[in-house]
Amino acid sequence: MILLPAVDIRDGKAVRLVQGDFARETVYHDDPLDAARAWVEQGARSLHVVDLDGAVQGEPANLEHLRRITEAVDAPVQYGGGLRDARAVRSALAAGADRVVIGTAAYTDAEFLDEVVATWGSRAIVAVDVRRGKVTVAGWTKETQGMPVDVIERLQRRGVRRFAYTNVDRDGTLEGPDIEDVKRIGAVIRGRFIYSGGIGSLEHLRALAGTRLVNLAGVIAGKSLYEGKFTVGEAHAALDEDS
Repeated sequence: MILLPAVDIRDGKAVRLVQGDFARETVYHDDPLDAARAWVEQGARSLHVVDLDGAVQGEPANLEHLRRITEAVDAPVQYGGGLRDARAVRSALAAGADRVVIGTAAYTDAEFLDEVVATWGSRAIVAVDVRRGKVTVAGWTKETQGMPVDVIERLQRRGVRRFAYTNVDRDGTLEGPDIEDVKRIGAVIRGRFIYSGGIGSLEHLRALAGTRLVNLAGVIAGKSLYEGKFTVGEAHAALDEDS
């Protein structure tokens, strides 16, 4: 299991939100590239870049920042936010993304989802963002009636094998993951998934590693890294303790 530092981009800056609330934003770097470089210099093996503007607008808005990051750092980058058609996916991959994270369109456009699975396979990850027990879309601004377990099972029937699962209620709070929730999701996913939401300490990372879920491939952390709760190296050591 690896740590994926988050670089969330809004209005050209590296920011973090609390519980997906755009009104509760903290700017950590005026240039997202500075954040990306800092995490890779600390030993990050991969980065999770989110185009918050794109997620709300419905099309990528920060591909140039993605290109700058992928050209400057020696680490694979997964990129999401506004990827709702094949052209947008191709643009993100052309800008250097190693993997793409599909959100809203995976739920609203079955034809597009089928194309993504057939064309890009394991390079495509589907985001399952959950608030108050329901899957949310459109940059976490719209709640659906979908229950995460049901949604994941439906997506798997269409061939999806990689997921990014976010507990939005805990995201940015530093309060820690809901381990029982993670186990419940892990029991359903037949492929691999990464977890995000509430990571605030090394103990939280150890708790995730302690689940011994063979399909839990990584953990996304943002605010905890920006605020110095631990370093990337310390995080990797904590995640490796139970391996």
